[in-house]
Amino acid sequence: MTRYITTVLLLFSSLLITAQEVQPYQIYTKSGKKTTYKKMIRDAAKKDVVLFGEYHDNSIVHWLQLKMAQTLTAQQPVMMGAEMFEADNQRGLNRYLSGEIDQKGMDTLVRLWNNYKTDYKPLVDLAKAKNIAFIATNVPRRYASKVFKEGVESLELLSAEEKTWMAPLPFPYDKNLPGYLKMMEMFEDHANDNLPKAQAIKDATMAYFIDKNRPPNTLFLHFNGSYHSDDYEGINWYLNRYNPDLKLLTIATVSQEQLQKLDKDFLGKADYIIVTDKDMTKTF
Repeated sequence: MTRYITTVLLLFSSLLITAQEVQPYQIYTKSGKKTTYKKMIRDAAKKDVVLFGEYHDNSIVHWLQLKMAQTLTAQQPVMMGAEMFEADNQRGLNRYLSGEIDQKGMDTLVRLWNNYKTDYKPLVDLAKAKNIAFIATNVPRRYASKVFKEGVESLELLSAEEKTWMAPLPFPYDKNLPGYLKMMEMFEDHANDNLPKAQAIKDATMAYFIDKNRPPNTLFLHFNGSYHSDDYEGINWYLNRYNPDLKLLTIATVSQEQLQKLDKDFLGKADYIIVTDKDMTKTF
């Protein structure tokens, strides 16, 4: 009987340990070493800009973004900004942050993503509660579309006001950046030279507004699609050209079937790489 009870207890303990190993995410350094949220936060706190690359529909990453924002704003001067807000909507966003309008008013004045209420509203409301700035960093989508259809030269014909909603023209551009070359390969059947340039005007504009709006001794926490900062390209590349003295930290999001080892394809993608389980529930 004693032997039977012992066997059952050992089996139960084994099952319990296995259950405890189930986890939704794991953070790695760029070299593929496992690390912790605490270490990532400690590193982020020393920087001027953090580019938090996300999968737009990943619930765990949105939760981690909120936790990072809560942690950092509680200990030092922080401002936030995001790809999900376009520069010509800054006035409406500011009116909400100041309490001049409510959410219904913001819905009318600001072009909000479909997943705004679940994924980005908590960040904006945190900024509102803390009375800190939240910057609409992205170029209005219609101008990126204009670049794709008509070329970068078409932007020169815009009004002076419209040009304030994007990076100063002409903006730097390197067609040989691996990310832009990969984009051309992915959309080979429909791609032309304007495709990566349409992406570049977004990257350049986000970098420009991050650098323009960040006061000294303030951490700018920026949220963007991971592809806008992966491999130290995109926004990161432009920030290094607008202000090479900035101390930058990048975070990438990837998805794997297992979390115990970082796939070699993801090594070096960012300073910190958040791996989420492929079975993770999507927010849309």
